[in-house]
Amino acid sequence: MRTSSNPSKQKGTAWESALVAYLREHHDPGVHRNVQMGARDIGDLAGYYLHAVEAKAEKTITLADYIAQANREAIHAGQPFGCAVVKRRMKGVADGYVVRDVRTDVRLINRLRDMEEALQSENSALYESLDKQHREAA
Repeated sequence: MRTSSNPSKQKGTAWESALVAYLREHHDPGVHRNVQMGARDIGDLAGYYLHAVEAKAEKTITLADYIAQANREAIHAGQPFGCAVVKRRMKGVADGYVVRDVRTDVRLINRLRDMEEALQSENSALYESLDKQHREAA
């Protein structure tokens, strides 16, 4: 295995790997790192439901750039949402930040609301069971 002599690249790779491990355990075992594709990049990670993920572990945080990149990559990946997952200094993966612009967040919340209302009207027992499960997990 070849290691990079670029410390920033190593830090970014370590963050992506730690994020993949966390998401595999807590979200979906199929989460994986993507191969970089240059101008048609599809995000750093695949398998974070409905999202293209741009993973960032940088000393200087530039949210506007991260969100613009994540939104572009969501289009390339055919995903409805893009987000940046930003490492929080001196903290573990669970304390990182998931960041998206308000426009994207409103679309996500509207979708969640509509899907929950549809499930609740079609199968209230399943809705109540899932609602309880997710509230207890918080």
